[in-house]
Amino acid sequence: MSVFSTYPGQVIVDNPVSVPIEHRFDPYVDNGGTLLSISGEDFCVVAADTRQSEGYSINSRYVPKSVKLSNKTVISMGGCYADCLTLTKKIQQSMEWYQHAHGKTMSTAAVAQMLSIMLYQKRFFPFYSWCILGGLDEEGKGAVYTYDPVGSYERESCRCAGSASSLIQPFLDNQIGFKNQESNKTKLSLDQVLRITKDSFTSATERDIYTGDYLEIFVITSKGVEVQKMDLKKD
Repeated sequence: MSVFSTYPGQVIVDNPVSVPIEHRFDPYVDNGGTLLSISGEDFCVVAADTRQSEGYSINSRYVPKSVKLSNKTVISMGGCYADCLTLTKKIQQSMEWYQHAHGKTMSTAAVAQMLSIMLYQKRFFPFYSWCILGGLDEEGKGAVYTYDPVGSYERESCRCAGSASSLIQPFLDNQIGFKNQESNKTKLSLDQVLRITKDSFTSATERDIYTGDYLEIFVITSKGVEVQKMDLKKD
């Protein structure tokens, strides 16, 4: 205990109080954004916006979240941009090694299994990334694989992840999955899927501040990968 004064006549007693001190290590940050993928009979669509933000600040208006891995496989990631970038580099490096060792390109199913192993290997300090892998399987049919941060994955017909997933996923369940309307279930054409994809993001930008600027759409068919770009809200 110490006694001191700041001016004559005043006495202040300094009695320090011992309290626990928190030492916090938090390397993760959510950079926002939204991504989705929809599989068709002989095609697959992978789409994501390009806004990268942190809190209420926009870091960049054009940071692509989707990467072409081969002529039949595209991956899209959201979450912590640094982790997504590192994970993408690891995948590309492993696919290059596979190409040199076996003289052929990794199939979409093989990339899906490899990504699951990579994520699971980091389960005690996981990549903060939400991954969606889209492409064509060995039979030429559309395939969508979705992941949690520690490698659990499954094949689905459509999936949305990211900041606006709660807005878009119910719409996809209705328009793509035909949930609770089995009598209306039909196979959608590529043009219909593209229209639904664009409508999904256009609507999401009205409510989600972390989604916007531009939309990149990767269309995967037997002919290869085509990239389309569309403007979204800038505010």
